[in-house]
Amino acid sequence: MVGYLDQSFGMDSPNADMEKMALEENADRKLLIAVDFGTTFSGVAWAQTRRPDVQTIIIQWPDSTSGGLEGISSDKVPTELRYHGDDCQWGFQVDDLGPRHQWFKLDLDPNQSRGVSDLSRQYPDQHALPPGYNASGEKLCTDYLTALRKHTEEVLKHKLPQSILKSTPIEYIITVPAVWSDSAQAKTRSCAEAAGMGKQLMIISEPEAAAIYALHAMDPHSIKIGDTFVLCDAGGGTVDLISYTVSALKPILQVEEAATGTGRLCGSTFLNRIFNKYLVDKLGLNEEWDEEVVEDAMKRFELVTKKAFRGSPTEEFVIPVPGLADDPSQGVRRGKFRMTGAEVTNIFEPVVQEVVTLVRGQIAATSKTVKAVLLVGGFGQNAYLRETIRAAIDPGIEVMQPPNGWTAVVRGALMKGLSQLEPTTARVKVASRSARKHYGTERMAKYDAVKHAKRPNYWDAYDGEYKVNDMDWFIRKGDPVTEDKSFKRQYHKVWPVAEGHNKAVTQDLLVSQDICNAGAPMYKDSGDVKYLARLTADLGCIPANDLAQKTGKDGRQYYSVHYDIEMTYYSAHTKYSMVYKNVKYDSVTVEYV
Repeated sequence: MVGYLDQSFGMDSPNADMEKMALEENADRKLLIAVDFGTTFSGVAWAQTRRPDVQTIIIQWPDSTSGGLEGISSDKVPTELRYHGDDCQWGFQVDDLGPRHQWFKLDLDPNQSRGVSDLSRQYPDQHALPPGYNASGEKLCTDYLTALRKHTEEVLKHKLPQSILKSTPIEYIITVPAVWSDSAQAKTRSCAEAAGMGKQLMIISEPEAAAIYALHAMDPHSIKIGDTFVLCDAGGGTVDLISYTVSALKPILQVEEAATGTGRLCGSTFLNRIFNKYLVDKLGLNEEWDEEVVEDAMKRFELVTKKAFRGSPTEEFVIPVPGLADDPSQGVRRGKFRMTGAEVTNIFEPVVQEVVTLVRGQIAATSKTVKAVLLVGGFGQNAYLRETIRAAIDPGIEVMQPPNGWTAVVRGALMKGLSQLEPTTARVKVASRSARKHYGTERMAKYDAVKHAKRPNYWDAYDGEYKVNDMDWFIRKGDPVTEDKSFKRQYHKVWPVAEGHNKAVTQDLLVSQDICNAGAPMYKDSGDVKYLARLTADLGCIPANDLAQKTGKDGRQYYSVHYDIEMTYYSAHTKYSMVYKNVKYDSVTVEYV
């Protein structure tokens, strides 16, 4: 987005001449803010285009007792909301007691196949409000992003001079899952715009952002052309995977997508939910049992046990349960009880095994020799997860945890955004991706009795032959798609001159997910072909005499229009345009390929 910070900085405004000088001086300066809008935690990073080497993570967040900057210090903030009348609490302001809105980001794409897993059904959060309860997913996302933006601007007031803030345009970046649908993309953009992040918002896919940072953080001498890496972004709610093969080392590191991304709801939050159930089953009948006992125990599990656990059955962990009476049968003594490594393993295993299945599936999907699995995200820093994956895959594949793994997505998003504005700052580039679906249009094809057997056909007077409508897939699932480079596909439409000037030419774009990988359907009404978007060229301003005319096989005159569909693929969206005689008549931005 190109926008500006709120102007109410609490300082005297400079005079008009000074403001003009500042604007002229900062004409080529921009302030870039990257937002990792996560399922359970979100992060923010910022940098100035004049100093792209100085990239800063926001680590100061308000809590329930402080509305300012001296609340909680953390690399990320919880993606949670709670409403008290007109008052909206967010992030660390929302305590663990009472109902709260969680995971509302996923409401933007309710049809996503990964949206529901066995874990989310078996271990629901007892305090999480159901989707849509007293607020839509879009409202929740907008309110949360608004709070995040306002806090970021408040932080920047203490980091940069007022003259810089008043005169420097701001551009926002927001991250989205690579498998987000067209509808979810549009909703994410709409929420971010409504939150004040501007109309020209830059959107980047989460695993790509994480890969950019993780590969940049690696020792360049250990990377060779042809090396393939599986990136596993294991967060609090979701686990996303994607694979890349190194295609060039100079002038910058370039990679190509080696397999389409996969993902599932099996993040580390489920460890907390399983532990909560374990507590209830073990201690819930104790007379002194209440919510405060749960809160203290959960905090120790989150801050200590989850991070320290290595997988040894001989490990022991002390869990505080203040207020509970001593009970030898429950192992409670002096307000504490001990968990064995075996008990912690039982909590970890259901979640870890789902991640292992995803990793093994991604390795198999690459059809290449994988050099290493790179673990990023908060859960990705867990030692037990790392060692379990290491034991479950080929011993020749390394399992690595790049530095700053929890903030890899927001750091990579900022790097990607800076390289878009200042190409000389690029360090890692994703040169091509694998198409996740089939994309194409319906066309008129010459009837072939063998190829189109039992398919209805019709007589085309213009060409003097039988025709049938079938699919023309210009991109097939798994095809490599080059970033930021457009290519064209030519189409042709005719109609009788006697019917008059056709004011518009339309072309529908169609898509097939082909979940079973059976191949691209031949016809629009077979398989899972769905409407994606419609392009329209308004030719009303072109005089009829300027439209090309040709004589058909039947001797009649026909208008003949040749036009192109131009396609450009970006990190997290695709742009289609209809072009006639080098004039671009219509453009639509649709889903990530």
